[in-house]
Amino acid sequence: MKRTDIHTILVPGSGPIVIGQAAEFDYSGTQAVKALRAQGYRVVLVNSNPATIMTDPELADATYIEPVTPEVLEAIIAQERPDAMLPTVGGQTGLNLALALSENGVLEKYGVSLIGASLAAIQTAEDRNCFRQAMIAAGLPVPKGGPAHSLAEAQALVAGIGYPLLVRASFALAVQGLPGSTNRPNSRKRCALPWPSHPSARPGWKSRCWAGKSTNWK
Repeated sequence: MKRTDIHTILVPGSGPIVIGQAAEFDYSGTQAVKALRAQGYRVVLVNSNPATIMTDPELADATYIEPVTPEVLEAIIAQERPDAMLPTVGGQTGLNLALALSENGVLEKYGVSLIGASLAAIQTAEDRNCFRQAMIAAGLPVPKGGPAHSLAEAQALVAGIGYPLLVRASFALAVQGLPGSTNRPNSRKRCALPWPSHPSARPGWKSRCWAGKSTNWK
């Protein structure tokens, strides 16, 4: 059933097509815009990549070829005043933007609701510890692992997990930053890497590293 309480929907794209985030988000975003407009909604599209199909000027009602950052999205929201934001067809970039704009109060300030996925659902899926706890609560098997906020915490975690293991940053794009480790010197080197900052974190904060036991699933 069509929602009649929203009229304009903001759709952020995934930005540049890079290793770790595939081009299928251009397709999903394009189909989402077509479907929304077919239902009579006004669609505002934001993407920094002019080479995508979704940035074709005939596709959305308003198209912004601008950096997909919280600051730029806030300015566009202030200009276009959308009723809702659909972040789920913009890949990791769209989800991170939804988190950032929710946590800094922009969505609440302008009365923008999230559609496609709630803030709680995105947080559970994106935060590895929350996702782990959700899987445990559902009775699903999970590999040994845990979060570490420092090299010392990572070393203590590795001591209890054993090898081989995987080390990666939280909130990373797809498989970006997923190095394997089979020995202590290698795991120390991996955990000491400068992990990328989470978009909604304060300047200078780094995403925690997550170490998990490599498991052969049957």
